[in-house]
Amino acid sequence: MTTVRTRIAPSPTGDPHVGTAYIALFNLCFARQHGGEFILRIEDTDQVRSTRESEQQIYDALRWLGIEWNEGPDVGGPYGPYRQSERGEIYRKYALELVEKGHAFYCFCTPEELDQMRAEQTARGETPRYDGRGLLLADEEVQRRLAAGEPHVIRMKVPSEGVCVVPDMLRGDVEIPWDRMDMQVLMKTDGLPTYFLANVVDDHLMKITHVLRGEEWLPSAPKLILLYEYFGWDKPQLCYMPLLRNPDKSKLSKRKNPTSITFYERMGFLPEAMLNYLGRMGWSMPDEREKFTLEEMIANFDVQRVSLGGPIFDLEKLSWLNGQWMRDLSVEAFAAGVQKWAFNSDYLMKIAPHVQGRVETFSQIAPLASFFFAGGVQPDKALFAHKKLSDDQVRQLMQLILWKLEALRQWEKERITGCIQAVVEHLELKLRDAMPLMFAAVTGQASSVSVLDAMEILGPDLTRFRLRQAIELLGGVSKKENKEWEKLLGSIG
Repeated sequence: MTTVRTRIAPSPTGDPHVGTAYIALFNLCFARQHGGEFILRIEDTDQVRSTRESEQQIYDALRWLGIEWNEGPDVGGPYGPYRQSERGEIYRKYALELVEKGHAFYCFCTPEELDQMRAEQTARGETPRYDGRGLLLADEEVQRRLAAGEPHVIRMKVPSEGVCVVPDMLRGDVEIPWDRMDMQVLMKTDGLPTYFLANVVDDHLMKITHVLRGEEWLPSAPKLILLYEYFGWDKPQLCYMPLLRNPDKSKLSKRKNPTSITFYERMGFLPEAMLNYLGRMGWSMPDEREKFTLEEMIANFDVQRVSLGGPIFDLEKLSWLNGQWMRDLSVEAFAAGVQKWAFNSDYLMKIAPHVQGRVETFSQIAPLASFFFAGGVQPDKALFAHKKLSDDQVRQLMQLILWKLEALRQWEKERITGCIQAVVEHLELKLRDAMPLMFAAVTGQASSVSVLDAMEILGPDLTRFRLRQAIELLGGVSKKENKEWEKLLGSIG
């Protein structure tokens, strides 16, 4: 009998996302329920945005929740390497195999040619897609251009007529017309694979039997199915999980809900409660009880109990459930949890040097440093009144700083300062114009310990969360402003 093998394949390009944990949990439960194995694979083919820091955060966040894997980059296994960036030769071999079989072809189009092609198609009222011009090249010309070292990609051939039937474990057969599919790039000019090729090759070689992934991937499923057919491989069973939603039914996004797992750890949520809540996203226990452990979820797991209505990720509901878990702890466990969360010696030793020179008695520590032990802070709006900048300019400055900090992967004081410095210099301001605003947003106070030191100690999640809260306090950012300011962000070094 075939061993059930599932996997999660996150990209290490940002903060560890609750959506990743949600999909990981359901893959874990499905595998364990069938006595199978759960694998972690790192999809780091985006060499510009992927970082080892982000990869480590994924491991730490999933382990904090209690999610463990049988195989992965950090634990090894029989089907490694488990980082896609270390599997380049494997993908190249299979891409060339597709070319030899006539299922893929070389494309030498420049980005400018592709842009012009799409612009012309749009002007004619057509759906922009690759027009197949690479297929018209004679073999001799292809070989000549390859020998000359011309930049190129490898694209897969895709039918332009008929429908592809996608068998989904939750929805049954889903029909998707082929004319919606583009001739997908499989190998990029840098020699690295795209998601589509790497995904299919890895899932086959790692003997993955069931793929539970987010439903945003359903529209592109025909390309994956076609690749299995081109290779002559059996495809895994496919299951497209409903997307997590904000309370307003929009797709879960950090603009409306904190999406980083690490944020919830820093806020003082219990990992058991967080995992419990993710388990309730579109799924329920047979007896409909709200509170259950990972072991209870695995014992009772049936993927057919997943509801297709987009599950709502509601911070208030999560907080309520966390309260239920907290009240069921023994007093000793509760006290130990508090100590581990923020009153541990490591965290206190980071804070102590910045507080020691500012107090005369221990009793003065709490008022001065309370923001270190809080989630959000409640600054007075008056703290953001600026001598030099208008209210709109204040919001713009803070939003640009927030965006720069959201892209920062190595959270160190010098780099944090560098982000703020880059924004103020571009706006022809001074650092002193921004720092009072940072003080107010991050500490909730007009003055305290060095705010740059405080930001480093608090970490990226709480710092960014507080900046978002402050921007909302000041009226938020309109769609128009968002568009204009994002353009401005692109010109900041």
